[in-house]
Amino acid sequence: MSRKSVRITPDLLDSLPPTCRACLFWELDPVRRGRLDEDECGAQKRDWLSEVLREWGSCGQVAMVDDEPRGYLLYAPPGFVPGAEQFAAGPVAPDAVVLTTAYVDPAMRGGGLGRLMVQGMARDLVRREGCTAVEAFGDSRGRNGGCVAPTGFLSSVGFRTQRAHPTNPRMRMDLHSTISWKEEVEHALDRLLGVVRPKHVAPETPRASGANRVD
Repeated sequence: MSRKSVRITPDLLDSLPPTCRACLFWELDPVRRGRLDEDECGAQKRDWLSEVLREWGSCGQVAMVDDEPRGYLLYAPPGFVPGAEQFAAGPVAPDAVVLTTAYVDPAMRGGGLGRLMVQGMARDLVRREGCTAVEAFGDSRGRNGGCVAPTGFLSSVGFRTQRAHPTNPRMRMDLHSTISWKEEVEHALDRLLGVVRPKHVAPETPRASGANRVD
């Protein structure tokens, strides 16, 4: 079974489940999204993705299993996600982008696909100038209809509580630390995929013989 995380594109968005393609929880304020039907929501979501890709760059990861999309997550600067303004634990710090939705096919949960996508996101963002962290609003009680990543998931992939809240704490993952996050991600990804790099072994020095030998 092959598994990889790739950057999202409009075509990959179209291959996701209908509820994912039409979800505008983060992309529009509640009043505007309440005026749209399902088809209009799908078109608006695609337009949003195209705009962010054009104006800011890659903004999502898709988990591919045997070349089939089985999960996705999105991230963008706060200015592109007005839905973040509805959370009491905000606002997001000025040096951070927002991780919004994180979804994995229920049949594939528990297998590390969420972590794989988070690592892909980190490798993408660590190259961006001025981007030092990712923040997310967690869902600790399952009250956001699956549109908000569970707090337990965020904790398991490296986020820590930045501002506590009973239902939707704001959580943060720094992209740079004492140990390079880029190196940390690469090592974690290698472990996840079962890749073991052989250790360098110095050639054996021939043992001396006769009077020069020390046992």
